[in-house]
Amino acid sequence: MKTILTKAQDRGAAQMGWLNAKYSFSFANYYNPLRIHFGTLRVLNDDLIAPDNGFGTHPHDNMEIISIPLAGQLAHKDSTGGEGVISRNEVQIMSAGTGVYHSEFNPSKTETTNLLQIWLFPKKKNIAPRYGQMKFSDEQKRNTLLNIINPVEGEGHLSLNQDAWFYLGNFDKESSIHYKQKKQGNGSFLFVIEGEVEAGGQKLQKRDSLGISETDAFDITVKPGTELLLMDIPMTVA
Repeated sequence: MKTILTKAQDRGAAQMGWLNAKYSFSFANYYNPLRIHFGTLRVLNDDLIAPDNGFGTHPHDNMEIISIPLAGQLAHKDSTGGEGVISRNEVQIMSAGTGVYHSEFNPSKTETTNLLQIWLFPKKKNIAPRYGQMKFSDEQKRNTLLNIINPVEGEGHLSLNQDAWFYLGNFDKESSIHYKQKKQGNGSFLFVIEGEVEAGGQKLQKRDSLGISETDAFDITVKPGTELLLMDIPMTVA
């Protein structure tokens, strides 16, 4: 088993007045040659967006983009004609494919938005752009790792253009999980939103992350008061 631990305080950072961001991987003006990507996981940004501010219209192509609001709201609009507002307990995916322009904005006049934005390299390039979003209740995530994204289209989850499985869990009691990678050669990336986790011989606290690879399975111990994101992703970029 190979593990890569990143403590919350060791992440990259950017402060732009309207945006306070923490970067798990090299992004924008933050560059760390040891933190370029983890397999197909290219970006994990922890953004605080000030009221009535956001990202203006900008392009993306050939990237799978996942937005997970933790607090507040995020309004989005894109060149395919899609638009709407998402908030906590909702997840949005965008397969940028051949190219799309979009904007993301905090519509509130008073409340800060906290957002996780995640980018994955795609399995297939130059597909038609598409969006998807879904709501997952706290009760669905209670004391379990709920599958919110996987590669197969179906009911009860989102799908994207990669052999990746995403899980969210909210735990109010101590829980032990034996996790098996969904595909041979995949690795897993754990991000502790809140609380405390032990995995791969490491202790993680709020906003710490751990990449686990070169193993078929591993054990996770989750303490009460924990919110956990687990991403099971290919380690080879196509």
